[in-house]
Amino acid sequence: MKWISTCAFLAIFLWGCKAPVITSSASSSADVNTNPGELVYPQERHLNNVRQLTFGGNNAEAYFNNKGNQLVFQSDNSRWGVACDQIFTLKLSERPDSSRRQLLSTGKGRTTCSWFMPDDKHILFASTHLSGDSCPPPAPRNGKYVWSLYPGYDIFVSDLKGKVVKQLTNSPRYDAEATVSPKGDKIVFTSLRSGDLELYTMNIDGSDVRQITDSPGYDGGATFSPDGSMLVWRASRPASQDEMREYRDLLNQDMVEPTDLEIWVARADGSEARKVTSLGRANWSPTFTPRGDKILFCSNYKSERGFPFNLFMVNLDGSGLEQVTFDTAFDSFPMFSPDGKKLVWCSNRHNGRTRDTNIFIADWTD
Repeated sequence: MKWISTCAFLAIFLWGCKAPVITSSASSSADVNTNPGELVYPQERHLNNVRQLTFGGNNAEAYFNNKGNQLVFQSDNSRWGVACDQIFTLKLSERPDSSRRQLLSTGKGRTTCSWFMPDDKHILFASTHLSGDSCPPPAPRNGKYVWSLYPGYDIFVSDLKGKVVKQLTNSPRYDAEATVSPKGDKIVFTSLRSGDLELYTMNIDGSDVRQITDSPGYDGGATFSPDGSMLVWRASRPASQDEMREYRDLLNQDMVEPTDLEIWVARADGSEARKVTSLGRANWSPTFTPRGDKILFCSNYKSERGFPFNLFMVNLDGSGLEQVTFDTAFDSFPMFSPDGKKLVWCSNRHNGRTRDTNIFIADWTD
């Protein structure tokens, strides 16, 4: 998904955000930040020892492997020879700079939503490469804030050298936004195969596909709780006939307007689904905190003009809402390391007043 997933939200948000106001002499091409204090705002009490891991381009949806020593992410960095999002990997032992990382996708079409498989030797991601070598065009705006549900998206598995070893989905509509359970047995993903954007699960080998949501509206960007027993995701629920008609009209054109989303949770099989937030605007890219008792997510609900987007934390019952990041443009795509000690996310901060979105990592403090 570029990049509403978590898997998050689409980079269309990133392109529309202005750069944060941070006093810095560094430019977007700087390889190493020499003053870590410029990377964090005073109110961000949960974040310590912040480091910037990428420099330049739009880099998003960075997710840990199971050992916690490597990240997989998507990037459209033109200096790396790609025209639109492709999947790359980054070892945390590597020097944080602007060097091109290991390509894990084919380099063809457009990709999104990557995740490590249980063996840490393979990567899950969605790609349009079977429907064409070139990047599919963005959705026409026509006065609306929409993004494309490319029918060519299917879900694939590649090895760490970029060789596709398996295709897990093969439907004629959008299949993407896949993540893997920490238990290593299930994958959850979003599909338009039923005519609506619903959540599905399948076994780790692609077998036993089951639809687990069935309410009209967009269900997507789901992730599992640390013990694999629950799911959290973003959802839209068109309330009026006019809203439903507009939603359906866009789906018929393989598009969706992702500007009215709330956070939902359910059991891993989709049962006991309930809404957590009722904040308005776009609330998305959710992930469970390490103990599984709270949700960290991205929102612009406090923003008058649609931005900034920041990270917020909330209890599973919707109480205790707390703002976590205080950027003036964009913070999203959070994920905790398997041991719960680190947080990785993507941000427009410290980008030399460009629109570059980079990957950051910090020690997490409750």
